[in-house]
Amino acid sequence: MTGEIVDNTYEHRTGPADLAARTTYPAHEVPQWFTEAKLGFFIHLGIYSVPGWAYRRAEGRTTPPELAYDYHEYAEWYANTVRIAGSPCATWHEETFGVGTSYEDLAFRFAPSPENVANLVATLVAAGGRYIVPTTKHHDGFCLWDTATTPFSSVSRGGLDVISVVADATRAAGARLGLYFSGALDWHVSHFPPIRSDEDLFAFRRNDEAFARYAAGQLSELIDRFHPDLLWNDIDWPDAGKGPQDWGLSAILTRYLAEHEATINDRWGIPFHGYLTREYTKVDKPLPEMWESTRGLNRSFGYNRNDNPADRLSGAEAAWLLVDVASHGGNLLLNVGPRADGSLDPYQARVVAELGEWMGTYGRYIYASTPGPAPFSLLTAGATAYFVREGDPAGPAGAAARRAASAADLSRAFWLAPDGSRIPASCPAPASSFPVALIVER
Repeated sequence: MTGEIVDNTYEHRTGPADLAARTTYPAHEVPQWFTEAKLGFFIHLGIYSVPGWAYRRAEGRTTPPELAYDYHEYAEWYANTVRIAGSPCATWHEETFGVGTSYEDLAFRFAPSPENVANLVATLVAAGGRYIVPTTKHHDGFCLWDTATTPFSSVSRGGLDVISVVADATRAAGARLGLYFSGALDWHVSHFPPIRSDEDLFAFRRNDEAFARYAAGQLSELIDRFHPDLLWNDIDWPDAGKGPQDWGLSAILTRYLAEHEATINDRWGIPFHGYLTREYTKVDKPLPEMWESTRGLNRSFGYNRNDNPADRLSGAEAAWLLVDVASHGGNLLLNVGPRADGSLDPYQARVVAELGEWMGTYGRYIYASTPGPAPFSLLTAGATAYFVREGDPAGPAGAAARRAASAADLSRAFWLAPDGSRIPASCPAPASSFPVALIVER
């Protein structure tokens, strides 16, 4: 570690400055469908789902910053962590799969079924997700569609075109399709040492023209084949592709946004984006731009069989997180990490189902909402919803709800319980571990 503070707020990473100065980007406004969606689901599925393992931090223990990558808690980073000699991941891998089994050897064990993947998408949309964002290629370089750019893909390895199944199921369910793509990190075609710090994260990546053309070819293939409504890039873009070339990123994005009612996130390393992303970060006030919060149901995006139950979000906590994010003007992109067969483990399936049941009652006050006049309140076309949760009746949200009830014509106000029942506003809030709302109709 050098002691230098690395800025991981992606909208601030817009270099190199000389390329930015001579490259133009299109005018862009985030489309209405995205600002109104409020809830989307990330799907992290890949070779890393086969081991499905990441380090579990002991309760009360803190990992020193200089060892954060050796003891990485993201299971989708398995291909990097397993290369760090002496790391818990490297030890577990050899004990489990034996000496001589590489990460890429596990590709032949990656076997999601089309039925499981389609059912997963249907479940997420039924739970209230308005857009679905699968990983098309994570940092390991393994492509989940039938690509002409590399034989390192699920199809070439004898398996499923995962993205085709997700795209078809998403649109059949009436949701929007987003695509995640790892723009700058591709460990399959790179020869750097393993990443062990935030400095390495942005230094150990290819910036040459050959790789920039490779990434551009893959992104163009995804756009032309699947016509996504959203592009979710991760960890920058190769610098050689950030100029004004006809195959460069600016040209690709200009064509894409002109032909689709679509948007992009902020992780391209260029002075242009649609909306801001915040990962495992609490935002306490609305941001000046449209933004999206993303996190897993535990400490990982990829499936982690070794996760600590104490780190898991409950259904009630996931619902409250959605209220928190929406009341600060953002969308929540909540991640699920399927197992290698494309199915959710029982814990994740339960949380998704519980969130979906809650959304069945409250979704009308979440979708197309804007931040309300009080903490954790939301404005919709016909009402203001003041959300409170059990154990916080005297907190700011509860006090705001009581004031709203006192000021409202009681014929226009009622408590809405998670089961859909209406309780007079003059009564106490219904008891529930899930958020409940005082609805004041206009």
